[in-house]
Amino acid sequence: MILQPETDDLAAYLAADETIDHRHTELWRLAAELATPEAAFHHVRDHVAHSADAGAYSGAFRASEVLAARNAICHGKSHLLAALLRAQGVPAGLCYQRLADGEGGSALHALNAVQPNGRWSRLDARGNREGVDAQYDLQTERLAWPVRPELGERDYPGVFATPPAPVLQALVQAVPGRTGHGYLPSELPGTNTDG
Repeated sequence: MILQPETDDLAAYLAADETIDHRHTELWRLAAELATPEAAFHHVRDHVAHSADAGAYSGAFRASEVLAARNAICHGKSHLLAALLRAQGVPAGLCYQRLADGEGGSALHALNAVQPNGRWSRLDARGNREGVDAQYDLQTERLAWPVRPELGERDYPGVFATPPAPVLQALVQAVPGRTGHGYLPSELPGTNTDG
């Protein structure tokens, strides 16, 4: 799949904002301590619990809040990884997949695109568990979830500098402690789901 950045201006993928708040002191310190994109990926994947695996939902989605909570859904984890990478000077964006939820519906999964070497590559720091083996690999994608088109799943090619507004609005309204992901859009708003 050819990734499609929403802008050619790499500064957008290095910027801090309210969600990817990498100017936060603790985030800046951790990014410097980790020092490399691969170490940042492993930290988010292995040291920040995915809410579904932990059995508890923190509600955190801002990068600094996810770092403090050490627990988030994939969206929060992708925001934290983007923040750590941007603090290291590595352009990082957000990507999405539409995945079957096992209950007849679909869920919007968040992951990252990074450009440490002049080429965009997707990484998924969701967190490994039985049946999930996402790895740091800039040459061959090794994501948490392979897309199964026969189930209506799809990869979205866009690389976003910030979360799309409908996704961000849903994250803001989420209730900590509540299980499930029904508050999120089931697909990326404003995109054609036929391709």
